[in-house]
Amino acid sequence: MARRTPRSPRVVLDGRRLTLAQLEQLASGVACDLAPAARRAIRAGRRVVERALASGATVYGINTGFGQLAQVRVPAERLAELQLNLVRSHAAGTGAALEERVVRAVLALRANCLARGHSGVRLVTVERLLDLLRAGVLPVLPEHGSVGASGDLAPLAHLALVLVGEGEASWRGRRVPGGRALRAAGLSPLVLEPKEGIALINGTQVMTAIGALALVEAERLASVADIVGAMTVEALRGSHRPFEARVHDARPQAGQRRAAANARRLLRASAIEASHADCGRVQDAYSLRCLPQVHGAVRDALVYVRRVLAIELNATTDNPMVFAASGDLVSQGNFHGHPVSVALDHLGTATCSLATIAERRIERLLNPELSGLPAFLAHDPGLHSGFMLAHVTAAALVSENKLLAHPASVDTIPTSAAKEDHVSMGVHAARKAARIVDHVTSVLAIELLCAAQALDLLRPLTGGVGVEAARRSVRRRIAHLDRDRVLATDIETARRIVRDGTLRRDVERACGRLD
Repeated sequence: MARRTPRSPRVVLDGRRLTLAQLEQLASGVACDLAPAARRAIRAGRRVVERALASGATVYGINTGFGQLAQVRVPAERLAELQLNLVRSHAAGTGAALEERVVRAVLALRANCLARGHSGVRLVTVERLLDLLRAGVLPVLPEHGSVGASGDLAPLAHLALVLVGEGEASWRGRRVPGGRALRAAGLSPLVLEPKEGIALINGTQVMTAIGALALVEAERLASVADIVGAMTVEALRGSHRPFEARVHDARPQAGQRRAAANARRLLRASAIEASHADCGRVQDAYSLRCLPQVHGAVRDALVYVRRVLAIELNATTDNPMVFAASGDLVSQGNFHGHPVSVALDHLGTATCSLATIAERRIERLLNPELSGLPAFLAHDPGLHSGFMLAHVTAAALVSENKLLAHPASVDTIPTSAAKEDHVSMGVHAARKAARIVDHVTSVLAIELLCAAQALDLLRPLTGGVGVEAARRSVRRRIAHLDRDRVLATDIETARRIVRDGTLRRDVERACGRLD
């Protein structure tokens, strides 16, 4: 009997059930299809648009100008030109291109939005978005140009340009004209019909894509922060008592309890703890004993951000909306990015705390007056500088995060002749949050290196089972610092095992699953 070939993973889009985990898969290149129910909904929505056209009624987005020009009626023979002009004129972005994983997420989100059937586009238009994903034709989307209402107009217009054979795309690692990329992939340019231009560019998919990918990274960092924080507690011979369950049951904040439970799991069976049972120290610094309270508050914030983004992944965010059951077309404001912008500001400001408290723990590890260990964890301080400058790098990143943490959602600037008189700045919030999360990754990587070095210096004493597993995970990939060397390489390696889940997997094999 012939062996069956395993099917490749595939995500099915129906406009209603896309998850953050699936979006991350799509961003990494997993294939997707359109659900049969979505095909039916798209066709039903399109029939509403066709009936409106046939009736001769004036309908915004179908046979009128846009924004402040909504009062201008466009003749029927020029409606295709209207949609193409809209896409071309709105492709006014500038700056560096968004990374390819973000673009894949944007394509998937835009298709999923249109799949609900409230946008009035043709089925072929949605299929063509998925064709770009399948073929690896990734539109070049400039990072600047969106104010977050009416959605992410400028970057999404650059996406739509490639559909019509214009603009630029990334194709097999090269940046080429959009038309050439389509031809190379065996695709033909799309001719936009009424309502399709505005449906393609009106929405929150750019801010949501950037923010959603940053969120899943931040959620992973919450557990990593517990791991490296526990390593530092052991390296500084901190007390385990602040992590007792009864302490956190008395203040039952959900995230705090989860972080404390992780600490107990990581610190279990510690020989280091037994070694300083009668040291006489009354209590530890806040950066050690308040670890659950700080890390837990971040976790609670991420729960809120996840709830908002999980809804937005499956939301209709263009204008006007089509309701097939009643045959109505309704002008409204679902394109406004404020729900996402506020949530992503919260993501950025909350995640900052994982780095600020980590930087204080790094200071305590490197300062001999606080640690009882050699200065900067060097074997011959003075001749060698040890981790002195790694701390400076962490401090620089923490300081930059404080600048980035200023909320974007409190800003607004009127555009489109004051028709768009309040905007969300959602892409600003998303990009800032993503940068903060990346900086936090680096700071935690630096603490990981310092904590592992400090634990080495305490040998033969060993830490808790999870702490020792983390130290071994580091040492399998990064040698103990016995003399000065270029630390940038070590930091990058530490970043990698933090980001790809290696560190957490190694730890969980020893101490059980972390929350």
